[in-house]
Amino acid sequence: MAKLVHSMIRVIDEERSLAFYEKAFGLSVVDRLDFAEFTLIYMAAESGGFELELTINKGRTEPYDLGDGYGHLAVVVDDVDAEYSRFTAEGFTVGKLVDFKNGDTPVARFFFATDPDGYKIEVIQKGGRFR
Repeated sequence: MAKLVHSMIRVIDEERSLAFYEKAFGLSVVDRLDFAEFTLIYMAAESGGFELELTINKGRTEPYDLGDGYGHLAVVVDDVDAEYSRFTAEGFTVGKLVDFKNGDTPVARFFFATDPDGYKIEVIQKGGRFR
């Protein structure tokens, strides 16, 4: 049986990205692998499990073209309203809070945050299928 272990995104500015993921989601660096042409940084929450891999290609200065195929990362929080307020106060780029329904059936309450490289992160209220 396969187990998901990480998702990788390419970032331009290491310090800016580390600061964002630490402050926004409480992730910390759990490993760093430095190579001649690139650096891999693995970040995770204290609870462990799934990791975010940041890839920094040395010498790259132009933003990556995310294209029309990139979806998003998603995290679950205990209080989405409090996180929305905190993200807004921190000056992070956030979308509106959404109460997503299928007809009259609630599916999720969430907002999207955008990281410094343009990646979208869905911040979802814990509950239902999102645990």
